Amino acid sequence: MQFVPYLNFDGNAAEAMAFYAELFGGRIMYQSTFGEMPPDSGMPPLPESVKSRLMHVHLQVGAQSIMASDTMPEMPGQADGACAGGYRKPQGLWVSIQVDNAAEGQRVFDGLARGGQVAMPFQATFWSTGFGMVTDRFGTPWMVNVPSAA
Repeated sequence: MQFVPYLNFDGNAAEAMAFYAELFGGRIMYQSTFGEMPPDSGMPPLPESVKSRLMHVHLQVGAQSIMASDTMPEMPGQADGACAGGYRKPQGLWVSIQVDNAAEGQRVFDGLARGGQVAMPFQATFWSTGFGMVTDRFGTPWMVNVPSAA
C-alpha cells in the first residue's frame, strides 16, 4: 500500500508540478488538460478559459508519486466542494517529506520557501537534525524532516 498526495491548484498546476519535478529530482509521467478530455454527451461544454487547466498530472520521484490537478472555477449550480466548485486553499494537512540528511533538508526547504511563507525555520530539534515547516508559493503546506538515527 502506498499513500499518494493529490494536490489541487487554481490554474498553476503545470508550473507547480514542473517546479516540484526539478526540486525533488522527479519526472512528469503524465499530464493532460481539461481541453484534451474526450467529449462526453453528459458533460456540459467547457468554457475556453478552463481548457488549458490541468485535468491530471502525475509526478514520479523514485518510488513515490505526487499527483495533482487544477480545479475548475466556480460554476453556477455546483455545490461547494463539487468538481466545479472552485479552488479551496489546503487546510488541516501538511505534506511531509523525509530526507536523508540535514544538508538535503535545507536544500529542499530553501527551494520550497522561495516565494513562500515559513511557519517554522529549518533547524535541529530534539527529535531531528533538521525540521522545518513552509507553505510554498503555490499554497501547498510542507514539512521537511530528517528522521532521527535512533
